[in-house]
Amino acid sequence: MNPKQAAMMAEKKGFIAALDQSGGSTPKALAAYGVGKDAYSDEDSMFDLVHAMRTRVIKSPAFSSDKILAAILFEMTMDRKIDGQYTADYLWEKKGIVPFLKVDQGLTEVENGVQLMKPMPGLNDLLARAVSRNIFGTKMRSVVKEYNPGGIERIVAQQFDVGHIILKAGLVPIIEPEVDIHSENREESEKLLKKLILSALDTLAAEDKIMLKLSIPVVPDFYADLIAHPKVMRAVALSGGYSREEANEKLAQNHNLIASFSRALLEGLSASQSDAAFDAMLSDTVDSIYRASIT
Repeated sequence: MNPKQAAMMAEKKGFIAALDQSGGSTPKALAAYGVGKDAYSDEDSMFDLVHAMRTRVIKSPAFSSDKILAAILFEMTMDRKIDGQYTADYLWEKKGIVPFLKVDQGLTEVENGVQLMKPMPGLNDLLARAVSRNIFGTKMRSVVKEYNPGGIERIVAQQFDVGHIILKAGLVPIIEPEVDIHSENREESEKLLKKLILSALDTLAAEDKIMLKLSIPVVPDFYADLIAHPKVMRAVALSGGYSREEANEKLAQNHNLIASFSRALLEGLSASQSDAAFDAMLSDTVDSIYRASIT
């Protein structure tokens, strides 16, 4: 673990940019950017286009370590380059931004009210590549769709089981058990989720540090005890389907919880914009998310 990066992630004001749309979500991200399916003929050309989009975001003057602590990358982004450097090296060496990697392979179908992570048979090889690419940490997502104690227990157990493997590889895992903001009994799900995470945190070794990525809770500051836990390096929030304005408003009500937005970060950006218009839009977005993250 890079000590300077660890100190930044634990202490510095700012937020995390999630640039980790995978194969399933990339067409939607490109469409929102103004690039339709007629612009690419296969998966390779699709990923070329999304890498160009991400490169434009990362190289923008608005994408700065003044307000952005880290960026979460998709596997194919990690393996591609910006101006001749691997993306993670460019982020850290040129921008001073800490690189993370999305490692999950998507979600299973809903069972017992939740979507677990799909099996990850290539995880150890992926983690070894991440270390060789100078990645600091990882992110993996599962989703609580409804209040089901057995399902929520399985989500937390799976997240922490994989988290232990990631820690052994020398990386910092972001544990992400999202609670669907549209789910019924959402508050009950959050109560059980917090209880189970607190218990799981107490099983970690003294030297272990993880991060948490959570839905913005129904009750402001509900996750304050998780945020303050000595095993939690940082707790971040996803936008979860809220508009950027609403996500920022709700996030600002939660002290020491910072953003890790994806769709809300890219909202309003377009391939057809001039560089000046693109940079101005991104700058306004970064400023608004930063303000919501420093309460």
